[in-house]
Amino acid sequence: MKETDNKLTMRNIKPTAMRELVLKVLSEQDKAISLADLEQKFDNADKTTLYRTLKTFEENKLIHSIDDGTGAVKYALCKETCQCHPEDLHVHFLCTKCQQTYCLTDISIPSIALPVNFKLETINMVVKGICSNCDK
Repeated sequence: MKETDNKLTMRNIKPTAMRELVLKVLSEQDKAISLADLEQKFDNADKTTLYRTLKTFEENKLIHSIDDGTGAVKYALCKETCQCHPEDLHVHFLCTKCQQTYCLTDISIPSIALPVNFKLETINMVVKGICSNCDK
């Protein structure tokens, strides 16, 4: 069994050729990737198929989406143990120079004390600045 097949089946996702290819591309990234960026990695892939693949991955907690304020949702792989609960969430870093978004998985989002009868479902924390590549 291929590693991509294993990652897919662990998340109850039926392996298909396109899903395996998308997962391979996502696994090779060191930063979050937008749908447009993903499209450029494939010569003849249908945008709808890529979008549906990303949504399937997100629904099954293989990837998470990031709204970094650039207007393009970006996607990154989740850790194997991630269930995308608030306690699994981490900080994201948007470089204001190159517009790349990085997952800072070692930095957890601080807990938020909400008023009574408010229920936390998700948190999106984006820190903006200059990444180490652009700071050289």
